[in-house]
Amino acid sequence: MALKRMDNVGIVVDDLEGTIDFFRELGLELEGRATIEGEWAGLVTGLGDQRVEIAMMRTPDGHSRIELSRFLTPPVIADHLNAPVNALGYLRAMFTVDDIDETLERLRNRGAQLVGEVVQYKDAYRLCYIRGPGGLLIGLAQELGRAQ
Repeated sequence: MALKRMDNVGIVVDDLEGTIDFFRELGLELEGRATIEGEWAGLVTGLGDQRVEIAMMRTPDGHSRIELSRFLTPPVIADHLNAPVNALGYLRAMFTVDDIDETLERLRNRGAQLVGEVVQYKDAYRLCYIRGPGGLLIGLAQELGRAQ
């Protein structure tokens, strides 16, 4: 039995609309939205009765997705030592972009803040981290020296 693909990465957020707008500005497309609730959902997550607004964002190539979740019930928690699936946060997601400076400028208009500096790794990449909505840590990478 072989792994077929990675379906998505889930991120729990407080501001679903603002986070959707941020990822749209980055270049992801809103694939769909739904409210997930009911006993079946709670059985999967182990949270019991839950109600969650989700938005599925897709990369332009159609191969990767981010599932943004805003938990209505139960309330979110921030305990990462014993974190259940409705805990806020993750380490970071890294996106490859055509032009890191232009992307930074657009995302700053959505409240993004540069963490540290834009740096160059050899002749291969320009890289940086930014903070997006709710403090989400996002990595940006621009490939250098190749046809893009």
